[in-house]
Amino acid sequence: MDLNPAETGVIGEGQQGGRPVAAAALAQRLGDLARELQHEEDTDSMLAGIVHAALELVPHAADASVSLISGPRTIDSRAASSELPRRVDALQSETGQGPCLDASYEERVVSVPDLSRDPRWPAFARPAFALGARSMLSFQLFVDGDHLGALNLFGKEVGVFDAESERIGALVAAHAAVAVAGNQQVSQLTQALDTRDLIGQAKGILMERYKVTAQQAFLLLSRASSELNIKLRDVAEQLTVSGEMAKKR
Repeated sequence: MDLNPAETGVIGEGQQGGRPVAAAALAQRLGDLARELQHEEDTDSMLAGIVHAALELVPHAADASVSLISGPRTIDSRAASSELPRRVDALQSETGQGPCLDASYEERVVSVPDLSRDPRWPAFARPAFALGARSMLSFQLFVDGDHLGALNLFGKEVGVFDAESERIGALVAAHAAVAVAGNQQVSQLTQALDTRDLIGQAKGILMERYKVTAQQAFLLLSRASSELNIKLRDVAEQLTVSGEMAKKR
């Protein structure tokens, strides 16, 4: 679905491959993006397409990622353009605060001109700056029950994101969100997160009960799944619900 530049408020110019791109061309590219994403059958390819488009179109975006949030503010960094977004998401998970979480749960769009001076997240901001994150923009992508998604953009310097960056970033996020919802990818994403959480809980039970490593616990679950000819998710679910491993009948 193409957006009219006059209706969106994007009346300036964006950036494509380092060259200015007129508002009409930007609207066309965003329409193309939505159609491309709707035809992506693979979740990882879809998320990578969102990140690539953001880096292509949003002025001054040096890095980007999509963050999937589940449970008690647990963040899974996906399609990250470099190691920096992954480290920043890990820090947000550890501290339970940050722009990605605020954008997902509360504000929809969060602008961070200078992470070294931002008082909103005292446990997160300065450590994130130390990791190399100078400025950030975070946009809500979707909310599906307890599962949320956000698009995060990173600048190489403080204060690099301007009003145009925020407008274009919001448009990219809006088109991506429409594509995700239209292609029922949210359900796939949330199912994958549910499965990951179940397996993680089951591994924790086995690690505590038998004093084994995470890898050994996963092997125990996999062996039970293979021997019983049932899905790994179902083995994990039975263990977390009943406290007992599934057995042959």
